[in-house]
Amino acid sequence: MTTVARSIPSPVDGPRGGETARVTHFETSRALQARSHALIPGGCHTYAKGDDQYPVLAPGFLVRGQGCHVWDADGNEFIEYGMGLRSVTLGHAYPPVVEAAYRQMRLGANFTRPSTIETDCAEALLRVLDGAEMVKFAKNGSDVNSAAVKLARAYTGRDMVAICGDHPFFSVDDWFIGTTEVNSGIPKAIQDLTVKFRYNNIQSLRQLFARYPNRIACVILEPATSEEPIDHYLGKVKAVCEEHGAVLIFDEMITGFRWHLGGAQAYYGVTPHLSTFGKAMGNGFAISALVGKREVMRLGGLDHERERVFLLSTTHGAETHALAAALETIRIYREGNVVEFLWRQGERLRTQVNRSIGENGVQGHFDVIGLPCNLIFVTKDEHGNRSQAYRTLFLQELIRRGVLAPSFVVSFSHTDNDIDRTADAVHAALATYRKALDQGIDTYLEGRPVKPVNRRFN
Repeated sequence: MTTVARSIPSPVDGPRGGETARVTHFETSRALQARSHALIPGGCHTYAKGDDQYPVLAPGFLVRGQGCHVWDADGNEFIEYGMGLRSVTLGHAYPPVVEAAYRQMRLGANFTRPSTIETDCAEALLRVLDGAEMVKFAKNGSDVNSAAVKLARAYTGRDMVAICGDHPFFSVDDWFIGTTEVNSGIPKAIQDLTVKFRYNNIQSLRQLFARYPNRIACVILEPATSEEPIDHYLGKVKAVCEEHGAVLIFDEMITGFRWHLGGAQAYYGVTPHLSTFGKAMGNGFAISALVGKREVMRLGGLDHERERVFLLSTTHGAETHALAAALETIRIYREGNVVEFLWRQGERLRTQVNRSIGENGVQGHFDVIGLPCNLIFVTKDEHGNRSQAYRTLFLQELIRRGVLAPSFVVSFSHTDNDIDRTADAVHAALATYRKALDQGIDTYLEGRPVKPVNRRFN
C-alpha cells in the first residue's frame, strides 16, 4: 500500500449532539496494574504514561491501535489524542510505514558495518531541513539533546548550558534533570552547570551571558510550544549566541514534522547551529536525529585534527527497520500534504471546542491554546487557578465517552467524523465541568486528582 493522499476538510462547525456517557469497565487493567507496579518502578517505562497522570477511571493498558483509534486490555475503544506522546503523527499501525519497516526487517535489522539505508535516510532528512549539513541518528530525544550539548561543549571549550526554564523537558540525563524538582541522585556540581532563562525574554538570556562570561557553551530551547515567539525573539536569541560564541540548539522533538516539513526553524525562518528531531519522524518507531552545521558536527567524526568527541555510538542507533520507517514517513509527508492536514483538523476541533466553552459557560475556567497542529487544553478551578483536579475531571468525562485525550494533538488519521465525535464528547464533558464549578468537584470526580511528573515526593 503506497497511497498517501488525503483530502483536506474544511474547518467548519460539526454536529452538536448529546454524547451520552457509556459504562466503561477496566477490570483487566486493574489486575495488570497490580502486577506491573510489582515488577516495574512506576508501573511503566515513561513517566508521562504513568497511572498518576490519568484518572482512576481510565484504561490502564492499551493493546492495539489503528489510525487514531486504540483498544485497551478490557476491549474498550477510544479515539486517541496525543498519539504516543506526539510521536505517531500519521496514525497507529499506518500501513505504508509498517510495510516499509517489515520489508527492511526481512533483510536484517543490525549489522557489523553500516547499512546503505543509513546514507539513504541521512540524505532524505537533510533534503527537507534547510541549513542542516550533517546528521547522526539515535533512538530518542534524550540521546540527541545530550549529544548536542556534549558537541557544543567540545566545540566551544566551555562547560555551562543555558536552557529555557519555561519548557518542560529536554533529556533524562543529569545536565537537565538536575534542574527539575526530581533531582535526587544528581550531584550539585552538575546541577550548577545548567542555568535558566525565560522564553520571549531576551534580556534574561543576555543577563546569563553577563553573569557567566565565556562559560556558556550552548543555549537550548524549543522554538515554540503553546507560546509563540514575539518580536523576532528566535532571531535575537541566535544573535546573542553568536555575539558570545555559544552554540544555538533547537529541540524540535515536537515542532518538527508538525509546524512545517522543515521544522519550526523553517516556519519561523531562523536556522540554529544544531537541532534535534524525533517523535513524528518515524511515526512511532524509535528514531531521532541530531543535525547541524558541518563545522560543529564534524567534531564527532574522523576528518579533523582536534581532540576526538565521542558523540553518539549506540548499538541500536541505526536499526535498519526504524530508518526504513523514517524514510517512508518523510516520503508520505512530502507527497501527502500531511502538515496542512494537521493544521486544518486541529482548527476544526478548536472551532467546535471553543463553541462548547461558550455554550457551557466555562470561559475563564477551560481554554484551548497552541497552534492548530499542537493543541493543548488548560483547566482552571472556580477561582480561575490552574487545577490538576479539574484536569482529572475533564479527562474522566472524556474517557466515559470514548475519548482518550491528554491533549488535543491530532494526527493524519483523525477524520472529520473523529473530530466531530470528539467535539460532542467535549461538549458533554464541559457540561459536567460546569456543574462541578457550581456544586463542587468532589460530587463529580472519582478518586484522586492527577499529579505533575516533576515533583519532589510521590
